[in-house]
Amino acid sequence: MWHLQSAPSISTYNGALFRTGEGASPSMSDKNHRQLWCAGILAALISAAAVRAEENPATAIMNKPYAAQLTLSVDLTDAARKIIRVHETIPVAAGALTLYYPKWIPGEHAPSGPITGITGLKISARGTDIAWQRDLVDMYTLHLSAPSGATALDVDFEFLSPLGGGEFGQSASVTPRIAVLEWNQVLFYPAGYGSHSIEFAPSVKLLPGWGFGTALERASAAGNEVHFKPVNLATLVDSPLLAGVNFRRVDLAPGAHIPVHLDIVADHAADLAMSEQQIAQHRALVEQAYKLFGARHYAHYDFLLALSENTGHFGLEHHESSDDRTSTDFFTDPQGYLAHTGLLPHEYVHSWNGKYRRPADLWTPNFNVPMRDDLLWVYEGLTEYYGDVLAARSSMRSAQEYRDALAASAAGMAQRPGRSWRPLQDTADEAQILYYTPTAWSNWQRDVDFYDEGELLWLDADTLIREKSHGQHSLDDFAHAFYGINDGAIAANTYTFDDVVAALNAVQPADWRQFLRHHLDVKQQQAPLDGITRGGWQLTYSDKPSEFSKADDKERKRANFLASVGVLISTDSDEHSDGELIDVLWNSPAFAAGLAPGMKLLAVNGEEFKPERLADAIREAQHGKKPLALLVQNLDYFSTVEVDYHGGLKYPVLTRLANTEDRLSNIIKPRS
Repeated sequence: MWHLQSAPSISTYNGALFRTGEGASPSMSDKNHRQLWCAGILAALISAAAVRAEENPATAIMNKPYAAQLTLSVDLTDAARKIIRVHETIPVAAGALTLYYPKWIPGEHAPSGPITGITGLKISARGTDIAWQRDLVDMYTLHLSAPSGATALDVDFEFLSPLGGGEFGQSASVTPRIAVLEWNQVLFYPAGYGSHSIEFAPSVKLLPGWGFGTALERASAAGNEVHFKPVNLATLVDSPLLAGVNFRRVDLAPGAHIPVHLDIVADHAADLAMSEQQIAQHRALVEQAYKLFGARHYAHYDFLLALSENTGHFGLEHHESSDDRTSTDFFTDPQGYLAHTGLLPHEYVHSWNGKYRRPADLWTPNFNVPMRDDLLWVYEGLTEYYGDVLAARSSMRSAQEYRDALAASAAGMAQRPGRSWRPLQDTADEAQILYYTPTAWSNWQRDVDFYDEGELLWLDADTLIREKSHGQHSLDDFAHAFYGINDGAIAANTYTFDDVVAALNAVQPADWRQFLRHHLDVKQQQAPLDGITRGGWQLTYSDKPSEFSKADDKERKRANFLASVGVLISTDSDEHSDGELIDVLWNSPAFAAGLAPGMKLLAVNGEEFKPERLADAIREAQHGKKPLALLVQNLDYFSTVEVDYHGGLKYPVLTRLANTEDRLSNIIKPRS
């Protein structure tokens, strides 16, 4: 559980102190020297943190404790109907009172609290109903008045868990066999207080025989009702609960003094199977993460993994746990495992990058103060980079699979003509909207691709450090110094753009401000591939898809022809019908022919559409002059479209650059 009781320390790097020590930076091979170097960085951090904490304007609200403990009882026994029943007790004094429903949910980067799921709301005091009124501007705010003599409010309601669709907490979380309880969905809290200053005593009632996992610590249990130790509101929201009839717990750090577990629920008991190799790989992930960062910022950690075709599929980071949801075949099908092995490493890295070290604009005193997403290229981009690196270092992915996944990401950015009008920085700034926009024309509009482009940015930084230092330093030194401070500390430690620049300069002097601003502000269609080429490889294309590309397309239920003819086609996914064009590459041959997202491909050269038939047709057109003849449906209208393309099939791969240093292979070597 997250023992965070007071205002978080707000720290920054002291640029002058770092610059003083630049000339004496130790080599990676000199362990003792490196430890002394990091100790000097730590001293600078602690000193700066003390200064910044005093200047933080949110300190006052954070240190204002709520008078008494709230209780929260959640009943999940009607999970089959997606009905969650809630009783909450809020100690109050008589008079006007404002209640908040959590609006800005950490990790979702948006005002996405699903308040539309609240039904049957009844607020009472001493058995008497109390009238409440929703704020006319902010739908997440309720106004009421506690009557004379009242000492507590009883708040009762149902939360109707979403049926499906939506993102994160707006997607399906409850089924007849599985429930993921996100506490922010089932509570109100008093306005005027910080989320760290309001204490809750939570409990949950489960269906008989269900197992559960959570970062919360158990206080007591009776029958199928579990009471947890009191925690503040921030910790409660940061500690989801995973429960289900098919439950398994795997120890990922046997014998360690800081426990790490993988808690799994699944639609079917057979889906809980993990091979010994898979268990060893997940244990190696924990080991490699610690070797990378050099510190832990949790008392214990739980991966909460739901394997279901009936819930949303995503990952959401928390400080001492992660809410991970993916397909039922994750452990049992090699393609499913290959396609999704980046999920758990990504969310695990967030414990350091995003939860402990947090962008200052994403740290807010409570869940109804707006967050700003301008540093998501660090928060998500660097996490994407190290999530994939750790997947390789732990052998969850082979070196070839790592390169194939990187090639797919790089090709995705190469197929982003929207970069010509919209810079990376703007995609981060608008993230609170972009997570919820349709996929149509995403290559031209751009979406939340600060994940993939951020990965390329940080690969560029890593290879540049390695080149300039002649292999003596790497981005790992930045990660160790920036995230590995204050071993055991859990309170959020924020940073700014200037802090990132100063920390990079401490590792390897360079014009990092200009380097980052170029990546963030440039408008050009060309993808930022310098990190790949400096790493000793180049993005090329083959007429056969890699094993990763085949697995990724299978799991996403799509056929990807963006690099060739310029279409991304659904193979009967939940969101798109079979043959529907998910996206059409702007200015591609398919675009020039008049195709657009939402149209449905019915036939290829007179035969019923199948992905393999389109692939065969593209292959045949490479050796002839006839265009592809595609029968398409656009709403109620049908037409034959001719696509004049003769370039053959193209699937992204990385190929080795002759006479160059293979830095990419060095990056993914396990750390000893």
